[in-house]
Amino acid sequence: MYFTQMQERLRVEIVRRIQRGTLTLSLLARQTGFGQSHLSNFLHARRQLSLEAMDRILAAQELTTADLLPSGGRRFAPLSVQDQSAVPIVSHGMALFEPYIRPAAVQSIFQLPDAALHSLRTRANASRRHWQRFVAIRIAAVDAQPMDPLVLPDALAIVDRHYNSLAQYASDRPTLYAIRKGAHLTLRYADFIATRLVLRPHNLAFPIDLVEIEDQAAPNDYIAGRVVLIPNAT
Repeated sequence: MYFTQMQERLRVEIVRRIQRGTLTLSLLARQTGFGQSHLSNFLHARRQLSLEAMDRILAAQELTTADLLPSGGRRFAPLSVQDQSAVPIVSHGMALFEPYIRPAAVQSIFQLPDAALHSLRTRANASRRHWQRFVAIRIAAVDAQPMDPLVLPDALAIVDRHYNSLAQYASDRPTLYAIRKGAHLTLRYADFIATRLVLRPHNLAFPIDLVEIEDQAAPNDYIAGRVVLIPNAT
């Protein structure tokens, strides 16, 4: 692949992240130290980047040159043979938006006993069924408090991204979800009423939160998946 082709793939990826709402031009400017006009010219294909500038954008967005290769060059294991006992710990944005987890985006691996997750039922919309299924996210103290004592500060939550339906998983207990709220994920029980997701805490000392569903969006677009395990390990 030529350098100009890699630049174009990087431009397309950054534009995609901005359109998806996970990145803004001002945030990218702060991350890289470039002016917004400089970045805007690149994103509108009015100028090229130097090698150094390209490296800074790649580093800021946790990308590598391998991520810019055509999809046929990416080496993702088929879902049927993925080791589901080795769960990647990733950022909230990765858990919510990325179908496949790039090796460079894995913060660490949480190892489970063999076959620990194999018997879990799925319930996902068609677009989710090809996604890498299990990921783990870290829960900050401020987000753990409303779910105390179920979730401890800095706990891990293992999320099944093949279950983003609001249908209750088990009849004898509420279903716990990882749900997009602002720019990160929060753990809550959830219902859908009118045009809002109703997020309910485990600790009743905390209030119920409401999330407005945007136009052209569906409630399950806000759900990263069902929380299947909380090891409460730091």
